Order: sequence, then C-alpha cells, then structure tokens
Amino acid sequence: MKSCRSRPARIVAALLTGGLLWLATPAAWAAPITGTLGATGSDTMASLVLRWGEALAARHPGITMQLQAGGSSIAAAALVAGTTRLAPMSRPLSRAERERFEQRYGYPPRELRVARDALVVVVHRHNPLRAITRQTLDALFSSTLACGGEAPIRRWDDLPQPLDWPFGHIALHGRNQASGTFDLFRQRALCGGRFRADISEYPGSSAVIAAVGSAPNAVGYSGYHHLTPMVRALALVNAEGEAIAPTPETIQSGEYPLARNLYLYVNAAPDTPLPPAERAFIELILSDEGQQIVRAAGFVPLADEALEVSQN
Repeated sequence: MKSCRSRPARIVAALLTGGLLWLATPAAWAAPITGTLGATGSDTMASLVLRWGEALAARHPGITMQLQAGGSSIAAAALVAGTTRLAPMSRPLSRAERERFEQRYGYPPRELRVARDALVVVVHRHNPLRAITRQTLDALFSSTLACGGEAPIRRWDDLPQPLDWPFGHIALHGRNQASGTFDLFRQRALCGGRFRADISEYPGSSAVIAAVGSAPNAVGYSGYHHLTPMVRALALVNAEGEAIAPTPETIQSGEYPLARNLYLYVNAAPDTPLPPAERAFIELILSDEGQQIVRAAGFVPLADEALEVSQN
C-alpha cells in the first residue's frame, strides 16, 4: 500500500452520476476537502495513479490516498466485492464482471476513460525485424492460430520472410493472467485464442521489457509506456497492409491497431453525488494538469473529443 497527502484547490467540482460529470455549487467546496481514497487497480497504471495522487496532495492536504496495484482482474473483483470504490483498469470490464456488479448493487459501475495506451510487441534492440503481421504474431504467441496463421513459429528462420538473425529458437515473454494486458492481448492480437504454454509470464511490463532487452533471441508484449532503449517496438501491419508504428499520434487517434483506453471505474449509485475527495480526484484526472501528468508518465493524453465526452 502507498499513500500521499494534498492541499486545498480552486472551488470547482465534478460529480460523477449517471455516467456524467455535473458541476457542483461553489458552496459545496467552501470547506477543506478531507477523506481517504482507496484504489485497487492495474499494475500498468500504478505509476500514473501515484502521480495523480501526488498532484492531488498538492491541492488538498486533507486527503489521504492509498493504492493497491495487483492487476485489472483483481481490480474488477475488488470493485464487485466492495473492497474498493475506485478501480483503475487497463482494459474494459468484461460482460461477466459488469453483470456481477449489477447483480450485487442494482446499478452499473461508472466508467471513465482517463488516458490512452497501447499494447506493443518488442524485440531486442539489435534485432533487424521492423514490422509484423497479425497472422505472424498469432503464430508466435498462440496455440490455436485463430487469426489465420498457418503453423506455429518457433525459430526466427520460420518467419514468412526468414530473418537473418543467428539466434535460432525464439524465447517468448508476456504478462500473467491477472493483468489486463494479458487478456486484451489475447482478445485483440490472438483473435480470442489461447496462449502457448512456453511463454514466460511476469506480473509487470517492466519485467517483460528487461527480459527481452537482455536476450537477443527474445520477443514479448507489454504496455507502450514501459519502452526503454533496450528494446524496439515493432510496427503492426494493418488490414490494408500498412505498417503502423506505435507513436503518441497513432495511439491517440487509434490508427495503431493495438491502441487502447485506460479506465477508472467507480462504484457510485445513480443520482447520488460522490464524496468530495472522489470528486476532487476525478476533476484532477480530467483537468489539463491531470492530462499533462498522463504524458509525463509515458502514456498518451486523451484527444480533446474523448476528454470532452468524459467531462460531460
């Protein structure tokens, strides 16, 4: 568990209710805001949430924020169980998770898009490979070949265009099952298929990057914001045959095929204003300052249109 504290802010508030952010009256913000915010969420988003917490501490010294980062699946379970009201997640809630929440509380969870990110496929920095197709990616990581791959690929010279790379066998690295990155990669990169059994799994994307960066024969997948000079992110070939590299512009626009939203889910009954501390946190996230923190943390800010949707 990690904590931070904060300082009084300007008298503006956002109330999350019915999926909308409504403005509160200035009188509601006359007194200092105090309280404890508890969040259980995505490992991918941990550094971002902590930075938001530090900024909240600069606005409101009476607020204490505590974060437990265990993965998006754990966040969803905690939201349903009622052990957290705030759940940062690197993937959307599944239909089953939403149904369990609604069965327990009688209303849906509030969903806010708070930033943009992407799933990236990475190789060692000296690997000459520059781009990869969906079918090749599926043949590398999947046992089911649901995206149309012809046969599993286990060596660099098994690629459709054999790679002049003297390291033979391909070592695979990825996330563990508690991660939203794991499930989203399975759904979108493997067409819902199953992962191969010989993939080394890690609880965080940083460990995936470190493993690939230290092994010339390796390939892995992780979150975009964890990239380091030790690895190269591959461009993905889209349906039109264009190789699209993951950049802030292609991620924000959605042109990069594995771009994704990052979410904050909130347990809040309809027509019931959120506690002031939670309102202050959401206001911060969707402010210019909050989106600048997104960029500073290595993620991609929401486009103006998407930010406007979240604010309204």
